[in-house]
Amino acid sequence: VPAPPDPAEPSLVAKAAAELSWRHVVVTSVTRDDLPDGGAAHFAAVVRALRREAPGATVELLVPDFAGNVDALRCVVDAAPDILAHNVETVPGLYPVVRKGADYDRSLGLLRRAAAMRPSLLLKSGIMVGFGETEGEVTGVFRDLFAVGCRSITVGQYLPPSRDHLPLSEYVSPDRFDLLAEAARRIGFDRVLSGPLVRSSYYRAG
Repeated sequence: VPAPPDPAEPSLVAKAAAELSWRHVVVTSVTRDDLPDGGAAHFAAVVRALRREAPGATVELLVPDFAGNVDALRCVVDAAPDILAHNVETVPGLYPVVRKGADYDRSLGLLRRAAAMRPSLLLKSGIMVGFGETEGEVTGVFRDLFAVGCRSITVGQYLPPSRDHLPLSEYVSPDRFDLLAEAARRIGFDRVLSGPLVRSSYYRAG
């Protein structure tokens, strides 16, 4: 069983951000399904500590789906991060292979509820390509995300961390990443990052 969250961690994270003069802080975690709230209260505590110690920094939370727990989501949203990110990772047709145990509609539901709870909150999601998905499937995900209120999207290349992970289906060319970025912008996304080395926590000022 994993150890419980360290109550000193929010303060330590915030002090590190202040000492290093970070302008943007991305906070994420491993999935904590062992906790009743999925770690939501700890996420919220980190946001509050950052507001105290590093008030000039923008705060982005990259969160799990909290197993559909609406109260956990509300706890995180009420902490008022600048950006709330939750990655769908792949197209819905590949979920049984790529994201066993996850639920595409539940992920969309999290983003939809977050938008309803705090309309001013910038919502972000990310998808990896190279699993064998089609361009039409990817743009379908873009439309689904936009429809639930997501306005920031990242698209990156899947690379297997080890031989034990799902094998790579294809390397996507830079030109295709550019085409996917154009498709996302046409749909209406305000912020789009698309490229082989892009990851969901990647941040580019401006």
